[in-house]
Amino acid sequence: MSRIYVDADACPLSIREILIRAALRTRLPLTFVANQWIRTPAATHIRAIQVPQGLDVADSEIARRVESGDLVVTQDIPLAALAIDKGALALHPRGEMYTRETIAQRLSLRNFMDQLRGAGVQTGGPAPLHARDRQAFANALDAWLAKAPRAPAAHPD
Repeated sequence: MSRIYVDADACPLSIREILIRAALRTRLPLTFVANQWIRTPAATHIRAIQVPQGLDVADSEIARRVESGDLVVTQDIPLAALAIDKGALALHPRGEMYTRETIAQRLSLRNFMDQLRGAGVQTGGPAPLHARDRQAFANALDAWLAKAPRAPAAHPD
């Protein structure tokens, strides 16, 4: 059975809510991983894992758990690449599905932007999340859910 893992430290609340509604509807296991406490509904297949503070600790925990066929929701390009290397898919909270075909370009762009920031260039932050972004995310999630194997069961982790 497929599972959904969420890099929850930077995941917008509205996207978390979409994920929770989808997990309640489909009964697919949903795990939020963050270095802070995340409140989840009382459902055996929805849980939160709190990891210690530190650079990429949540990412490492997700990378350790994710398997082929799972979905990782993240804004972190290196985590998305790790998930894809393990046969999973990765979905950005704005609705972009990372795939083997797109991840190399996204990594290159990320590294270029890091170099610019390292050289002192102000690159600005991401634009605010809009309704169209939430809709794009919900549509991409629904498309993945339509293909994901399901079985009613308690959370396997």
